[in-house]
Amino acid sequence: MSVRKRDFSSFKGEVSRRDGYTKSPTSSLAAGSSPPIDHSGRFPSATLTRQRKKPVFSSYLDLPDLPLKIKQLCQIVANTPTSRVEPALDESGHMVTHEDAEEVLKLSYGIPGAAVKFFRWAGRQLDNRHSPYAWNLIVDILGKNQLFDAMWDSVKTMRREGISSLATFASVFSSYVLADRVNEAIMTFEVLDQYGVLQDVMSLNSLLSAICRDGQTSEADEFLKKVMDRIQPDADSYAILLEGRENEGNVIKARTTFGAMISQIGWDPFNVPAYDSFLTLLVKDSLIDEAVGLLNVMRNNNCSPGLKFFKTALDVLSNKGDLPAALPIWKVMDASRIMPDVAMYNSMIGLLCHSHEMELAFSLFDEMVYHGAYPDSQTYNILFQTLVKNRKVHDATCIFHEMVKNERQLSPRNCEMGIKLFLDESHPDMAINIWKHAVQWNIAIRDESANVLVSGLREQSRLPEACKYVKEMLKRGVSLSSKELSRLKHSLSKGTADATLLQNILYIC
Repeated sequence: MSVRKRDFSSFKGEVSRRDGYTKSPTSSLAAGSSPPIDHSGRFPSATLTRQRKKPVFSSYLDLPDLPLKIKQLCQIVANTPTSRVEPALDESGHMVTHEDAEEVLKLSYGIPGAAVKFFRWAGRQLDNRHSPYAWNLIVDILGKNQLFDAMWDSVKTMRREGISSLATFASVFSSYVLADRVNEAIMTFEVLDQYGVLQDVMSLNSLLSAICRDGQTSEADEFLKKVMDRIQPDADSYAILLEGRENEGNVIKARTTFGAMISQIGWDPFNVPAYDSFLTLLVKDSLIDEAVGLLNVMRNNNCSPGLKFFKTALDVLSNKGDLPAALPIWKVMDASRIMPDVAMYNSMIGLLCHSHEMELAFSLFDEMVYHGAYPDSQTYNILFQTLVKNRKVHDATCIFHEMVKNERQLSPRNCEMGIKLFLDESHPDMAINIWKHAVQWNIAIRDESANVLVSGLREQSRLPEACKYVKEMLKRGVSLSSKELSRLKHSLSKGTADATLLQNILYIC
């Protein structure tokens, strides 16, 4: 990494709690970061809510596998009084790299004063040549702790050194918005050019994103309208607003935003996130006809939503049991040549089974592998359960054998239902197969099913097998009813079994 020597002389690195409550003058506005950052400009996240609760930051304690040096440095920074941090670091004898400094800062969000002391100490080791990423981190740490005066001191130093960037100001936007100071985030945007950052659509989208993530989409929308005469919004601008409307569940305002988007930029095949958000909102609000109508309009304009929308839509409709709404959406997806994944197939197959559309359900089941979606245990359980409930013995047998061949497992409930069905329908061998399957995969079925199996085998004069599985069940700790054991002993004593079987069951009883 090529890094010029930095001047730290004007960066005092001192913070006090009053910085969190002193309004920064508009004339001195600059920027910071946004939650957790990597080299692409992202910052370590804090848990914050619209209720303005105190943020909860990650620390080194959340990462037990840290390299030893990083862990020891974090321990010093976190557990040493602020005034003693730098001497304690000197005494540790550690030497740091740019990457070391960045890793420690990322885990020091909850201790801003100590983080600044570490930053200054590491800077001396690095010949006053911190990376832009480390500077962005310290700006973000100060901003997320509402130490805005100290944050701006850092930003001004970055400006003088020529390393302030949009990533820096993305952090400042985020910090102000999270502190419920949206107006100051907007004022920051208005002075970007003083810090060498363009007031263009990229910086506009960064501000809009920070505001919308905090659930204040209307404020973002109003600001966009004010600047449209000098900054032309792009597809991302509208996608950000529509995602905000989706999160708020505001269909009416989402329609307005969607209409403005089409009016301003037209139909764009690459604007998938915007289409996903608006269509998902329609489906969640049960406006299925409108969603399907829009899908057809989009298709006529060579546009389509992405897999995200179809996954969400099918999940929502599956939970509602709404097959009539799901079918047209599935057809549009198929026509758009979007390949569903296993979970989507499972949702649709489940809907079809619930509606007794077994032919269509098996048709989808048969096509899965051709689309690279291999049936999982849930797929087989959906089909098996429906077949058992409808007493389709032959089909249930076929599905079970295919499932076993593909090394999938029945659910405990389906094992119990299957054992009972096959015994009721005089197919004891299949009941035994399901019991063996449960034992092989250690499936926790209820003791009641074990009693049902023993009873069924006894009633169908399969006494040797009944005795065999009684012994196995007892070894596994299964609780067999004394009544069933007595019935089995009685059947054996009537002379229908050899003396060894009778002796075994008398011993067990």
